[in-house]
Amino acid sequence: MYLFPTKLLFVMDWLTIALLLFFGLAFLVAEVIFIPGTTVVGLVGFALLAAGIWFSYRDLGATTGHVLLSASAVFIGALVYLGLRPRNLDKVALTQQNHGHVLDVRHADVLPGTVGRTLSALRPAGTVLFEEERREVTTRGEFVAAGADVRVIGIEHNRIVVQQVA
Repeated sequence: MYLFPTKLLFVMDWLTIALLLFFGLAFLVAEVIFIPGTTVVGLVGFALLAAGIWFSYRDLGATTGHVLLSASAVFIGALVYLGLRPRNLDKVALTQQNHGHVLDVRHADVLPGTVGRTLSALRPAGTVLFEEERREVTTRGEFVAAGADVRVIGIEHNRIVVQQVA
């Protein structure tokens, strides 16, 4: 009569410990392989593993605790080794390079003396077409009608300054 509850408690202990270890290892696998860098999932997994190993020492004895601790350490070591190999990290790492560029005032693409045609009225700022390139320009205060020819007289800060060709 006393054997049944004792055996049931032993099975419950094993089941609790097995579930703690399983979910702890599952969370660590998710942290290392699927969502690296979040640390919350890894900390929860580590806490579940620590609780499972602590319960195994408390409820099942030192020998079983040592075996589960060693097996968990080997599994975690293999997981970290496999998860952090360069081949696996290339799947989640940014490996492309950006070769784009930005127009910079220090390297102006419209040089002083270049002639263009206004696409909009310059009052005193507007749009000018230089060959095939549209650029926002400004005058020194005068108004220029749309369709007029203008010449670049300089580049001040980030603005292209033009005047109407007479």
